[in-house]
Amino acid sequence: MAEQIGFVGLGIMGQGMARNLLRAGWKVVVWNRTPSRVPPLVEAGAQAATSPRALAEQCNVIVICVSDTPDVESVVFDESGLASGLRAGSLVIDCSTVSPAATRQFASRLADQGADWVDAPVSGGSEGAAAGTLSIMVGGSETAVGRARPVLEALGKAVTHVGPVGAGQTVKLVNQILVVGSMVSMAEALVFAQAGGVDPDKALAAVSRGAAASWTLTHRGPQVIARDWRPGFTIDLQQKDLRLVLQAADELCVPLQVCSTAFHYYRAVQKRGGGGDGNHAIVKAIEALAGVEVRSPR
Repeated sequence: MAEQIGFVGLGIMGQGMARNLLRAGWKVVVWNRTPSRVPPLVEAGAQAATSPRALAEQCNVIVICVSDTPDVESVVFDESGLASGLRAGSLVIDCSTVSPAATRQFASRLADQGADWVDAPVSGGSEGAAAGTLSIMVGGSETAVGRARPVLEALGKAVTHVGPVGAGQTVKLVNQILVVGSMVSMAEALVFAQAGGVDPDKALAAVSRGAAASWTLTHRGPQVIARDWRPGFTIDLQQKDLRLVLQAADELCVPLQVCSTAFHYYRAVQKRGGGGDGNHAIVKAIEALAGVEVRSPR
């Protein structure tokens, strides 16, 4: 493993991802905007950098996992950003979920420095990040993706090259369209069961082995019934992704009615202070409309 790996962004996803790189035997240098998140990684064997630039000066492969498009641009192109410390031949792997159009612009700017860009957004929540079982959608050249693959395989079990730079971000938005659709369906179904006088635990058990089965139903349905709003992925981050989806859909002239509805449901929960809840808390908006609260009778 000749590559020196840098990791930028130690949030709800990045912590687990960086730890899996360490477990896989990579030498890892880390940086995070909030310094308090760095010491646990140092205790696990990572080195700490004082800035993105300092990290780039030490590392030839750098993984980014931050919240939004402006965050990626800042960490890469600010005065002390990664770009100011990158060498020719460096590889940047962006695991954030950001704008496909912006991703192509970022890649073009780094190409002028002789550095490659791979967009590799991930799906699987904090559970998948911790377990190293993420699904990763990858955009980039064959050569760059081939170089990135050993790093990505330490983070996920399904690493799929879907096309050139920007294609990974587009497929991640496809993923999010499906995720929010399943969240809305699950929430409506559980509210409907509760309103119909059915034990939601029994309803969930009855449908989760048939054609209605899904990851969302299996993993988030029990949390809704238990009123457990701990996030695998927060509402605030889901809203950010939905903004990206709806912006891209507008550019492509594609109608996305379910995503638009989900956006407004999530906004209602945010207005009540629930932005930090898990994205399954979308059910709270539907409960408010129905005047029914999903809850186990036990």
